Amino acid sequence: MRCVHTHLKGEDLSQDDLTDLALLRLDLMAALEVNPQGLPGKIFLGYLLPGNEQEGVWRLEEYRGLAELNLNFLDFIHSLEDELQKGFGALQVDGKERAILVSVVPYGRPYPIDDSLEELKELTRSTDLDVIDVVVQRPKKIHSKYLMGEGKLKDLIIKGLQSGADIIVFDQNLSPAQVNTIAEVTDLKVIDRTQLILDIFAKRAHSRDGKVRVELAQLKYLLPRLTGKGTAMSKLMGGIGGRGPGETKLEIDRRRIKDRIHHLEKELGHLGKGRWQRRTKRIKQGLPIVSIVGYTNAGKSTLLNALTNSEVGVQDKLFATLDTSSRRLRFPREREVIITDTVGFIRNLPPDLLGAFRSTLDELHDAELLLHVIDMSNPRFEDQMVSVEELLKELDLGHIPLLRVFNKEDRIEAEFTKKICHHFRGVPICALDSGTFFPLLQNIEGILWGRKEEAKGTLDGGDDKGDHRELAGPLLLR
Repeated sequence: MRCVHTHLKGEDLSQDDLTDLALLRLDLMAALEVNPQGLPGKIFLGYLLPGNEQEGVWRLEEYRGLAELNLNFLDFIHSLEDELQKGFGALQVDGKERAILVSVVPYGRPYPIDDSLEELKELTRSTDLDVIDVVVQRPKKIHSKYLMGEGKLKDLIIKGLQSGADIIVFDQNLSPAQVNTIAEVTDLKVIDRTQLILDIFAKRAHSRDGKVRVELAQLKYLLPRLTGKGTAMSKLMGGIGGRGPGETKLEIDRRRIKDRIHHLEKELGHLGKGRWQRRTKRIKQGLPIVSIVGYTNAGKSTLLNALTNSEVGVQDKLFATLDTSSRRLRFPREREVIITDTVGFIRNLPPDLLGAFRSTLDELHDAELLLHVIDMSNPRFEDQMVSVEELLKELDLGHIPLLRVFNKEDRIEAEFTKKICHHFRGVPICALDSGTFFPLLQNIEGILWGRKEEAKGTLDGGDDKGDHRELAGPLLLR
């Protein structure tokens, strides 16, 4: 498929020509000069190249006349398509879908673009997407239709054609109209950050409770994105005061989703009763409850396994744990606590997801101590720590004592670890090394049973053996 047209003033291929070459999915764009005698003059050709940073997006060629142009179009295009296909094959990794990440933030607005994109890359890795490119735009004003500017959108289309992309992932949440218009223009699958997180949750939920919550969140996200001709055209009228032949396909879909949401909410109520009974039983036993909270992929499940010799599933991926796990932890003097692992938090958690998992997180209200696990090897650990503790305050958990546990001390220099723990009033551990748990266990015992001063004296006393560190003490997030 090629476009051959004339340029009456003998000019080269314009930017509009090259844009049309990409947007119209043309194999070739040619401009033919018409000289003053009305005869063909120079010929300009343009075609897209496989992804190649050295040669650019496309190649332009110029010929002085028809006599100089010796081109078998079909052979040329077939060889070019073979090159493109080889490029796509080289990019494909284990059959994964190839994704382009996009972030659009208005110029001058404070927003941690780099940090947010790094987190988005981790989210895509958790869904087994292969990130092949990243596009960032800082426009003066957000485009209401495409979010990004039309010129940048055209560049995105060309990148997608060159790299063989399958999907575009936006770091910002898109409106239903924006998803549809961008997908229509690019001919690629378009999703936003919320939909990506929903997809991760759908893959990771194993218990019936978790599966119901995820499906409920997905349906609530999907319902407003069912678009049609509007409510005025949703029913066909016929006769005097009579209804027409029935519901349209759009309205049937909406009704089925609403019915399914109602059914899932009802089932969630029954599951909640069972969860409430288990919580009541634990409270009657009089065992203190310690809940592990923290940013996703901070090492919460690893810590639970190491403390209780359990085998809760652990992966180096975001949201590896969605279902709450509870285990018993035994202390000296026949003391026991119930320690629970919870779903990880993330910055800008979508409201639908927070609402869906709020009842799971409500179990935190029964806790007598929150262990906030922080990955201090992460360059953004302070922002992550603030995000988690802000969310805990939103959930009205600020009155529960909180102990900051700085994980992965084996990856950080000892002096820096000491400064971090002193500044933020926390204790350092390596969740993979149970030999580092002594200060943590001393803190837990001191907070729960009021032995803080005695435990502190033990740690600071005359015994020079071992690693003696001061107790951190609990925080209140009011």
